Amino acid sequence: MNPNAAPPRVIIRNCDSYDPERVRSIVRDGLRELGLSPRGRTLVKPNLVAAGDQFPHAYTRPEFGEGVLRALRDVGGDAMSELAVGERCGITIPTRLSYSQSGWDDMLARVKGVKRYCFEEEAQVEIRYTHAKRLRDYVFTPEPIAKADFFVNCPKFKAHPWTTVTFSMKNYIGIQDDRHRLIDHDHRLNEKIADLQYIIQPQFICIDGIVAGEGRMLTPKPFDLKLIVMGNNQVAFDAVCCAIIGLDPDTVDHIRFAAERGFGTTDLSKIAISGDVTLEKAKERAKGFEVGLIRVEKYFEGTHITAYAGTPPEVEHTDYCWGGCPGAIEEAVEILRQVDDQFDAKSPNLHVVFGAYGGPIDAKPGEMVVFMGDCVKWEGKLAGELVQIGSKYRDRSTKDPHHAKHDDIYAKLASVRAKVKNAKGATYVRFEGCPVSVAEQVLALVFLTGCKNPFFIPGESLKFNKAYLSWKAVTAYKRLTGHPYQLPGEGQRGDARPLLEGTAGEAE
Repeated sequence: MNPNAAPPRVIIRNCDSYDPERVRSIVRDGLRELGLSPRGRTLVKPNLVAAGDQFPHAYTRPEFGEGVLRALRDVGGDAMSELAVGERCGITIPTRLSYSQSGWDDMLARVKGVKRYCFEEEAQVEIRYTHAKRLRDYVFTPEPIAKADFFVNCPKFKAHPWTTVTFSMKNYIGIQDDRHRLIDHDHRLNEKIADLQYIIQPQFICIDGIVAGEGRMLTPKPFDLKLIVMGNNQVAFDAVCCAIIGLDPDTVDHIRFAAERGFGTTDLSKIAISGDVTLEKAKERAKGFEVGLIRVEKYFEGTHITAYAGTPPEVEHTDYCWGGCPGAIEEAVEILRQVDDQFDAKSPNLHVVFGAYGGPIDAKPGEMVVFMGDCVKWEGKLAGELVQIGSKYRDRSTKDPHHAKHDDIYAKLASVRAKVKNAKGATYVRFEGCPVSVAEQVLALVFLTGCKNPFFIPGESLKFNKAYLSWKAVTAYKRLTGHPYQLPGEGQRGDARPLLEGTAGEAE
């Protein structure tokens, strides 16, 4: 860890309601206790992965965001040249729709003077990596991230089906647009998250734990935690949040990897913990909190869907793809259960296969087998006919971020519909991708089961189309007017500030 960095400190405060003024007071106190003062381009990154009636507990609440923004103004004042929020939400939804559905747009209209960034609509800056054990040599991040002088990470306290939990570091998936975030979003997702730490480190972290989300990531169950946790170091912060729910932070790979690379410590004895709620009292509040890590075979027990999970292509790293297709289908199912309470009843018997699976598939005549992902591999008989499914996995070294493309949701809808239609009467269908995204698996299950399509909910589809067309219009305008949608960073971050690279000792 950088020897010049401030000692890791974490503050645990009680907050029993989403009162913006109460949040403001707590966050203002936290900034002052940590000796932090916002300056220059100050950027707040919430977690707005998905919002609205379908995802009521998935995102950082706008009342919380309002309190944070007002506190930053109270402390930073004129030292800030810009106060902004920025995010890229998930599952191919336009971020401007998440801002609207979450209530953040209405909140920003009240606060006034805060710039709003949709990261997929901004120029993308190349960041070069030189540190050991990196997955690749360069990645892209939105220009507002690259140019931030004071970065505030404002996540939601939640469980996650791929990474166990999503606290501060996992929130970094939202500092890439869709075409780049899905690269390496596979069985090495935790390493990807650790790599993203080299782009920027937050000076201040403040998590919405007033009502936490347990069990899932997009559709979590509400957990009344009544906590705001603040800190100045991501690894230490996530370690304390893990401790609150009784989880060893070293068992969460991305936290352990970041600690090993020098970004902070998971040793609680080396973290100054303060606040009006002790760690022991916080643990009592969080007793029974459910994390999201569950293998796909177990997840589908007792339903009409049977899952078979083989090994991913690089078995020396892990024997299960926690960061890819298996976790995506779990989130897809939870979304469909939200919009159609008859999903499980409507679903025919399906068999879904992931990875290199060598066992039998217990599919009876007329039951569809779904082979999911590029790395799926299987050989055997279905309905008496020999079936050979070969891996189409391409090594990550062949995936060049310079040539990554956005997956258009309407193109996905058309291709998935056509694939399922063409497979009618067949024994199996295959979907390619690494990973096959949550959105695509939602659509696959819609057409395979006949359940309601969440993209065509009455009233919501009009909002989606408006946000989608606005997104495309903005990016097209920027291209035409000379504001490039993708900019080479030439190995630098922001205003000629040296890129964090190489050894962990350079980590801020």
